[in-house]
Amino acid sequence: MAWWREAAERRRPREGRASAWAGRRAARKDCAEADARHAGPPATGFTLLPWLLVGLGALSNLLQGSTPNPLVGGLGLLVFNSLYIYVTFRSFDRARREARRTRLALLLMALLTTGLALGYGGAWLSFFPLLGLAAGAALRGPLLGRAGVLLAVYAGAVAYVRGGWDDASTIGYATFISAMVTAAILGLSEAVRELRAAREELARRAVAEERLRFSRDLHDLLGHTLSVIVVKSEAARRLAPRDLDAALGQITDIESVGRQALTEIREAVTGYREGGLATELDRARSALSAAGVEPVVRRYGTPLAPGTEALLGWVVREAVTNVVRHSAASRCEITVSGGAERVRLTVADDGPAKPSAPGTGTGLKGLTERLAAAGGTLTAGASPRGGFTVTAELPAVAEELRPATVTG
Repeated sequence: MAWWREAAERRRPREGRASAWAGRRAARKDCAEADARHAGPPATGFTLLPWLLVGLGALSNLLQGSTPNPLVGGLGLLVFNSLYIYVTFRSFDRARREARRTRLALLLMALLTTGLALGYGGAWLSFFPLLGLAAGAALRGPLLGRAGVLLAVYAGAVAYVRGGWDDASTIGYATFISAMVTAAILGLSEAVRELRAAREELARRAVAEERLRFSRDLHDLLGHTLSVIVVKSEAARRLAPRDLDAALGQITDIESVGRQALTEIREAVTGYREGGLATELDRARSALSAAGVEPVVRRYGTPLAPGTEALLGWVVREAVTNVVRHSAASRCEITVSGGAERVRLTVADDGPAKPSAPGTGTGLKGLTERLAAAGGTLTAGASPRGGFTVTAELPAVAEELRPATVTG
C-alpha cells in the first residue's frame, strides 16, 4: 500500500518546519539573554579620579596666597578638574569616547593647561601629565602614538619656557608615560572583557546549536515513524469492519515500526549520555567553576581504551558531583595518569572532611562494584593533608561496560 507512504511524506515537511521554527525561537531567546548579561564589571572613570591629587601643589599655592590673581587660578583649577572628569568618564564608553564633544573637551583642556602653565609655572606644570592621562584614555587607537609624542614635545616646550631644561625633560617624559601607560592598561582591560564576552557568547551559541541538533535528531527519528504509525492506524480502523485480516496486518506493521523507533531512540539517547573522559573532564571544569570551586585538571600518559575512559568518566562525574554538593571546598584537583598497564584517577578537594563523607553514598559504592568487575579498585576517604580524595585504578585495557545510572 503505497498511499500511506505518500501521506507520510506529505506530513514530514510540515513537521520539519515546525521543529526548525521552535529551534530558531529557542536560539533567539538564548542570544537575547546573552546580550542582556555582562561579561564582568566594567571599569569606570572613578579609577582615574585619584590622579587629580597630582594637582594638590597648585591648590596649596592658591590657599597659601602665593599665586598671583588667585581668582583666575582658582577658576582655572575648577574648570580643569571639571573637564578632566568629563573626559575620563566618557572615555570608558567607545561611542562617547569617539564623539566630537569628547575631543573638543580634550582640546579645551590642552588650551587651559597651556595657559595655566605659562601663567604660573611651578606646580601648575604638573597638569600636563594629567592632560596626558586624559588623552591616553580618550585617544586609544591609531591616533595615540603620534598624539602622545606631539603632546609630550609640546608639554616639554612649554615647561622649558617657564623652568628650563630640567622641567622640560621631567614634564615631557611624565606626559608621554602617563598617556601611553594609561592607554595600554585601559586597552588591555577592554580587550580582556571583549574576549571573555566572546568566549561566553560562543559557549551559549554552542549550547543553542546542540539544542537545535538534538531537536533535528529527534525529528528525524520520530517524525517519519509517527507519521507512518498514524497513517497505518487510520488504515486499520477503516479495514477492521470489512477485512479483519488486513487490519491485523496493519497492526502488526504498527508494532514493528514502534519497536524499531524505540531501538533508535535508545541508541540516540545512549550516544548523548555516553561521553568520553575528555567530555567529562570538561563538564567537571564547568560544574566546579559554576560552584565557585577552582578546578585543576592534569592528564598525562598513554591514550586509554574506550572501556577504561567510560568507567573513569563515570568516576569523575560522581566525584565532582559530591564535591559540588557536599564538600564546601575552594579547590579541586583532578589527575589522570596512564601507564602501560594501569591507569590512575585522583579527585581531591580541600574541603573539611566530615563523618558523613560522600564516600558512604550509594553512588561510589556502585562505582566500586563496577570497577571491581573490570579488574580495578576505587577508594574514597579523608586525605592526610585535609579534604576528601577519591582514587580509582584500572587496567589500561578495561572491559567496556554498559553505562548505568549512578546516584549520589
